[in-house]
Amino acid sequence: MLLVATQSEALIVGYQSAAQLIRSRVLKYVAAVWDGSPGFRDAEVDRIVARILPVVQAGQIQLANLTDAYIGRTSVLAGVTWTPGVATKELLAYRGVDPQVVYRRPSVTVYTALAGGKSYNDAVAQGSRRMMSIIATDLQQAKNRQATASIGRSGFQWFRRVLTGRESCALCAIASTQRYTRGDLMPIHPGCDCDVEALNSPRDPGQVVDSDTLEGVHSKVEQLTGSVDRGGRLPDYRDLVVTNHHGELGPTLGFRSQHFDGPADIK
Repeated sequence: MLLVATQSEALIVGYQSAAQLIRSRVLKYVAAVWDGSPGFRDAEVDRIVARILPVVQAGQIQLANLTDAYIGRTSVLAGVTWTPGVATKELLAYRGVDPQVVYRRPSVTVYTALAGGKSYNDAVAQGSRRMMSIIATDLQQAKNRQATASIGRSGFQWFRRVLTGRESCALCAIASTQRYTRGDLMPIHPGCDCDVEALNSPRDPGQVVDSDTLEGVHSKVEQLTGSVDRGGRLPDYRDLVVTNHHGELGPTLGFRSQHFDGPADIK
């Protein structure tokens, strides 16, 4: 059992490293294309999109295949069933919006910033941040959705979020302490880079699977609010962290006050 546990831990680390390498290479390329553009008029934006779209989609497919292989190897170690498969077309079209349209949104950010009186450099920087957020989200969605599909075709019943420590925030930290059923799509937020670990147990492992991290969250909440109930009744985290439904991204972590009501909210 110790050997299996050690192999499983090594597998998670290896998966995280490989996924991060794909993510960083794609984002670095996108940043270089954006920063190297001589301008952001329609023709120039067309060239930007034409250059980055194939690279991003290749990254999405790489991440999906990597995730499927990772769940497959995890299944072998756990002794559960698994059926391989990557639905490339569905993964790339998950937003339900033409990516040509999605990847032009950062240029609109540039135009809007300029119209609002921002300097050219500041406007371009705002557009860059939006582009990087969109790309990071598309890469993360490829991981999440493939993990959901792969676990759904396996003998695993539950999974948990795994913090990477690079982009992990309070929302991710709280969510990572809980177990999810295999039919749940992992909710994310823009910039999230959490990974997934399938759980193998003959019985439900319980809702809380990482009491140490949860205790850390309790302690932080106590520092911020002055009160906390380790039983989870005060404050009620359901009033702090909820899963909103984003029209394109699907389930998305957020605070209860957050909603996605119109085009301005879409990332």
